[in-house]
Amino acid sequence: MSSAIQLSVDNAAIAVTKAQLDAIAPEAVSAMHTVEQGTGAGADFLGWVNLPSTLQPALIADMLATAAVLRNECEVVVSIGIGGSYLGAKAVIEALSDSFAAYRHDHKGPKMLFAGQNIGEDYLYELMDYLDDKKFGIIVNSKSGTTTEPAIAFRLLKELLERKEGKEAAARHIVAITDARRGALRTMADKEGYKSFVIDDNVGGRFSVLTPVGLLPIAVAGFDIKALVEGAAQMEKVCATESYDTNPALLYAAVRNCLYRSGKKIEIMVNYNPKLHYFAEWWKQLYGESEGKDHKGIFPAAVDNSTDLHSMGQWIQDGERTIFETVLSVDATHHETIIPTDAANLDGLNFLAGKRVDEVNHMAEIGTRIAHVDGGVPNLRVNVPMLTELYLGQLIYFFEKACGISGYMLGVNPFNQPGVEDYKRNMFALLDKPGYEAESAAIKARL
Repeated sequence: MSSAIQLSVDNAAIAVTKAQLDAIAPEAVSAMHTVEQGTGAGADFLGWVNLPSTLQPALIADMLATAAVLRNECEVVVSIGIGGSYLGAKAVIEALSDSFAAYRHDHKGPKMLFAGQNIGEDYLYELMDYLDDKKFGIIVNSKSGTTTEPAIAFRLLKELLERKEGKEAAARHIVAITDARRGALRTMADKEGYKSFVIDDNVGGRFSVLTPVGLLPIAVAGFDIKALVEGAAQMEKVCATESYDTNPALLYAAVRNCLYRSGKKIEIMVNYNPKLHYFAEWWKQLYGESEGKDHKGIFPAAVDNSTDLHSMGQWIQDGERTIFETVLSVDATHHETIIPTDAANLDGLNFLAGKRVDEVNHMAEIGTRIAHVDGGVPNLRVNVPMLTELYLGQLIYFFEKACGISGYMLGVNPFNQPGVEDYKRNMFALLDKPGYEAESAAIKARL
């Protein structure tokens, strides 16, 4: 088994030549230097670049001790957050968890649930109904404490927890991850005595999975955050070199931009392991929010194969040729399941008897890649040796570093999200939030 994730771009050659890659290399290296030296737009949000190698052991120990309290005293822990304050932890936990852990009575440690990622009234009602007879804790992630979706969820769950346990006991089971000095959540945490961790100002939400925002929920779920950080630190070192041969983030960013400039406007993240569904969701936010600006940017989409071969497969094979694929290929599984022989063979599957299920899955993956390349869809492939904390840490950092490089190559600020604020202004105006009177009148006149 390889000791690291590997990137292959051989099947992108139908649209990107070596000459094109060589020609764009100086631009890619320059963009990488811009990320590392903090000389570009958004440089105030580059704290993630050297985060894995500089994360203090004392902070990790503090998170593990806090996680132990929640694991030992709670049946359920709800992590509240939206965007990067939710997706990174969800992605890692889903990738590492038993697919049916939620249904097992012998599940060790608390069940991890999520809130604040939507404003679904039924979702929140049903969550509170489920928690009503449970011993539960809360991890609330918000720099400001006033972001609408998580703030609503926290208000509701905090009220429920305090009603069940009393304010003092409830405070022991609430952890706030927020700004060091200011904001509503910081004020509340200090006043109520919540255990708290800091979201550094120089790390944006979508790059925060390797901070307490992601690491604490992952630790509560029972996974090895030291190994996750170690994998990221390994990839941090690898992704600092200036050669396509040794730096997969540099190569990925360069190939993506070559494809974009040749008319490939949509990138589809493909996985063949259902545990990676939320990793693709994390990736979509990372790239969509980083690159989609100034009417530029590759549109990030995702499919779960082989499931989606029976839905999106037709469009990918024969639809408009504005797409390319990045395939997450997992080399080894944790378990072995052999297909048995059946004497009647009514299903005609005896030709598979004795084979592992994963062998069939890999053949589906290879066959699909060949078909899509033959159909004019360039393919990149990221090989992941196994779904472990170490390799997921490598994968996270690889995509983060490539995202910064790629964003600068596109000519945008990869670290802001001005468009996200537009819906908030309209929503606040429609809800008659104080201070939005003028906007309220203008918007309501359009209805």
